Amino acid sequence: MQDKPTIAIIGGTGDLGSGLARLWVRAGFPVVIGSRHKDKAEATARELCLDGGGCVRGDENTAAARAADIVVLSVPYASHDAIVDEIKNEVNGKIVVDAAVPLVPPKVSIVQLPAAGSPAVVAQRVLGPGVRVVSAFHNVGAKKLHGGEKADCDVLVFGDDPDARALVITLAGMVATRGIDGGSLCNSVAAEALTSVLIAINRRYKVPGAGIRITGLPAETGGAV
Repeated sequence: MQDKPTIAIIGGTGDLGSGLARLWVRAGFPVVIGSRHKDKAEATARELCLDGGGCVRGDENTAAARAADIVVLSVPYASHDAIVDEIKNEVNGKIVVDAAVPLVPPKVSIVQLPAAGSPAVVAQRVLGPGVRVVSAFHNVGAKKLHGGEKADCDVLVFGDDPDARALVITLAGMVATRGIDGGSLCNSVAAEALTSVLIAINRRYKVPGAGIRITGLPAETGGAV
């Protein structure tokens, strides 16, 4: 991929966000870590640079979204809607990748779908037709990412724009086994709910990052780097 787009990771100081950043900067993508607190984002960016990262910097959420071509939401469900509103004016014409999962503490291993529906569908409704929302990375354990390895799982990717889906499938192939086209954005609710199932599996079998693998597909399925 030439002329790589700039990726902002809103919530990039967390486990998943910083893990995704680690592998994407190593793949040569310019990355901006976003946080509500600029100093916290800058501290995470410095850690990634010290660890051999490429072009990465930190900023507050709206500035990070403004600077990016692709905006990834890696934020807790409790703050998801507020952050979508916060960045709304900065993402028109861009791809927004929503990785939010509707976990309701303390029973995070039990599926509890919100009355408002899928967070990704809510984000698309709020952001409007000028933004292409894609949903992905719900079921990726961050531990291997922080070790500089790809997660040993497939990533289901959902969205109503085929070109945006295809780009995120390629990005998924850089951080996990492969990205898989899961169809329209409304299907995202299946992967969002599956996160609670995987948390329950992690606890029962005492493993750090259970994932999913889609069988029966050709080996070359997924995005190419």
